[in-house]
Amino acid sequence: MNQRIATGAELLCWWAALTGLWLVLISTVDRLEWLVGAASAFLAACAACGARRAAGRR
Repeated sequence: MNQRIATGAELLCWWAALTGLWLVLISTVDRLEWLVGAASAFLAACAACGARRAAGRR
């Protein structure tokens, strides 16, 4: 159970950081831009978590 909480927390941190970066880098913040950025950040957060876990198994 602790592993699930840790993975969820890591995913949430990555998502928040990447979404924040997206919002800082775009010129105008409207609903569609926020949704696209949040969805892209979620995919990138999943990839980052997977890469970290794969590198940790070596």
